[in-house]
Amino acid sequence: MADIRQIRDGEEIRFGGQLSLAARLAAPAIMAQLSTIVMQYIDASMVGRLGADASASVGLMNSSLWLFWGVCSMLTMGFSVQVAHRLGGGDTAGARAVVRQGITSSAVAGTLIALTGLAIAPFLPRWLGGGEDIAGGASVYFAIFVAALPVLTMNYLASGMLRCAGNMKVPGMMAVAMCALDVLFNFLLIFPTRTLAVGSVEFTMPGAGLGISGAALGTVAAECVAAGALMWYLLRRQPEINLRDYGRGSFRPTHEVVRRASKIALPMAAEHLIFCGAQICVTRIVAPLGVVAIAANAFAVTAESLCYMPGFGIGDAATTLCGQAYGAGRPALARRFAWLTTLGGMAIMTVMGVAMYILAPVMMEIMTPVQAIVAEGTEVLRIEAFAEPMYAASIVAYGAFVGVGDTLIPAVMNFGSIWLVRIPLAALMAPAMGLRGVWIAMCIELCFRGVIFLWRMWRGNWLKPGKKPSAEDALPVEEG
Repeated sequence: MADIRQIRDGEEIRFGGQLSLAARLAAPAIMAQLSTIVMQYIDASMVGRLGADASASVGLMNSSLWLFWGVCSMLTMGFSVQVAHRLGGGDTAGARAVVRQGITSSAVAGTLIALTGLAIAPFLPRWLGGGEDIAGGASVYFAIFVAALPVLTMNYLASGMLRCAGNMKVPGMMAVAMCALDVLFNFLLIFPTRTLAVGSVEFTMPGAGLGISGAALGTVAAECVAAGALMWYLLRRQPEINLRDYGRGSFRPTHEVVRRASKIALPMAAEHLIFCGAQICVTRIVAPLGVVAIAANAFAVTAESLCYMPGFGIGDAATTLCGQAYGAGRPALARRFAWLTTLGGMAIMTVMGVAMYILAPVMMEIMTPVQAIVAEGTEVLRIEAFAEPMYAASIVAYGAFVGVGDTLIPAVMNFGSIWLVRIPLAALMAPAMGLRGVWIAMCIELCFRGVIFLWRMWRGNWLKPGKKPSAEDALPVEEG
């Protein structure tokens, strides 16, 4: 059975071994992504029971929250990819130096981003076109999440570094545990104390009755527990890069590590800002269509994520495999891993798209009992099902590009696709076709994006000749 160390040791890995290695890395990553989506389903379902206004309050803020979460996550990837390159090149001391400096840098970045979010929280719902009936709750919901960003950033950092070190299992297990904790905390915080009946047995379920604020607090509490567990494992248990067994070193960021992290992460963060800016623009386009359209759009986005999150899991595996192969000086192997994971992701998401088309009404009914929202959400989900294969191509190819540090051109490609195709089409089609027009525009854009990412992968100019880190690349470490 193939092992990730064979990449670093320069051993030949046949096609069956490559497939096995990709599958073993992708499976836990897919499970982690699916667990995250199940958690979003739980939140949406529970909030949906509070009524259309509560659902619209959450839906209005989702795109802005993704912007803040995503920027923090992208910034941590600048350090995680360096860990993959260092381990691929056999430089474990350098990888540990990156771990230390990444913790400090990410904590500072997460704090600054959180302060920015808190400063705009009172005004953001109205900027997005929300009415007075939903603006207050939406503002509080957003503020709770962004206040926790310094801790959530540690979650992203630890999870990313473990994945880039080849450990998909621990982040996957913590994602499942986080999902279970989210259910528990939400039940306790969203709803008031109430009596539940199971058959002939009645029992009292305690609750704080905090509504949508409880949904935010429950999710944040679950993520904070996960962040603590993942950081503990990274720093105390992960082979080769834990800081317990390998002496001491400085946590002060150095110019070289931060420069490399910035080169990788800033285009990714800019691309995410562009993407979420487009999502916010779409929210502005949808907002005049009414509360039902806002809620249907938000729930449909959550429902669709069940289909595309496996693609992100496979993309994580592509980042690890391509990053370690590149760091080991094996660009041909990195290219094979890129194609293997991308085609596999397209196959899986094709099946998921078919399932979404068939099960769209059920997926919507899980999240809301309001039939007007269910009907509109079902229609747009069935439109989006046709885009899933090409969406997979863009997701997994992007993960492969990130693994070798190629982030600038893909960011420009995403910018052009979203802002020159999706937004103009949505703005043109929404007045005449409503929410359906917005989602047709999205389907067209995702297909276009998949085509241009496959074209870039086929051209091969994303993959410069890989090389092992040399003496001039060495990082200053202080290990005893």
